[in-house]
Amino acid sequence: MQTVPDPTPAPHGVVIRVSATGLCRSDWHGWVGHDPDICLPHVPGHEFAGTIQAVGNRVTKWKVVDRVTVPFVCACGSCEQCAAGDQQVCPHQTQPGFTHWGSFAQYVAIDFADVNLVSLPDEIDDATAASLGCRFATAFRGLVDQARLGAGQTVAIYGCGGVGLSAIMIARALGATIIAVDIDAEKLNFARSIGADFTWNALDKSDVAAEIIEQTQGGVHVSVDALGSTQTCKASIESLRKRGRHIQIGLMPAEQGKCELPMGKIIADELEIYGSHGMQAHRYPAMLELIRSQKVDPAKLISKTIPLSQAPNALAQMNQFPGTGVTIIDPHQ
Repeated sequence: MQTVPDPTPAPHGVVIRVSATGLCRSDWHGWVGHDPDICLPHVPGHEFAGTIQAVGNRVTKWKVVDRVTVPFVCACGSCEQCAAGDQQVCPHQTQPGFTHWGSFAQYVAIDFADVNLVSLPDEIDDATAASLGCRFATAFRGLVDQARLGAGQTVAIYGCGGVGLSAIMIARALGATIIAVDIDAEKLNFARSIGADFTWNALDKSDVAAEIIEQTQGGVHVSVDALGSTQTCKASIESLRKRGRHIQIGLMPAEQGKCELPMGKIIADELEIYGSHGMQAHRYPAMLELIRSQKVDPAKLISKTIPLSQAPNALAQMNQFPGTGVTIIDPHQ
């Protein structure tokens, strides 16, 4: 960790004083080299909340001291995808902590502020807001917009890290029955405490998907791979009932090889396979209203807060999946 010059805003951008930032497994993927575009030296971090410190002269919607967060996918605002409202797949997207220096710092610069910033209500504190930007928002989009999960349906969630726990909390608010799968008893206990109806330790099951099919009398309506491995992806798809929907949220690095999907089942059962890659800024109000209405409480997912000086060690340990919940970094401690 070292001192570097403070960023300055582009004409269409802002500089945000970071109040809190999340430590995410995506940061770990960047740290180990799964993103070839990252050049050293580098500042990771893509989940954050803060106040605007400086504003470019072409910004029209924001001013200094506005309290904001941003999606981890920041869009250009002018391409075909952005015009259709699909900023999360903008071909010209930037991602703080990946395409440019991120939020493991006191300040972070964001371009195209009028498209990408999200105003934070007073009821949501900085740490909770920082925990939303990747895991919670991606899970929200995956279950609400992609999977169309509804009351009375059953969902299987593979992996009880930050994404999986977020998905459990959101699925509970939607009125679904939830099966949480992991290999860590502590994580499964926590999953049950926040809303999972059933918790299955995959180490105790010879064939998790087959048992889910049997127990649910045909399979789940929605399955989520919240971890990102060939095993969890395949098992998630094989857990589905006819015309079910699989949501892939967990990243799958190339070093794991290609995942062999059960294409026969996908065709015969008319399954739907979706990715969920962040969420557009214009969809944040629906998620924030769910929090304001107290139907979900993402603050419960925060397990600890650490100073920036501890971030390097915490980042290096992420592949060991230590503890439960979400770690938040306070860059001003």
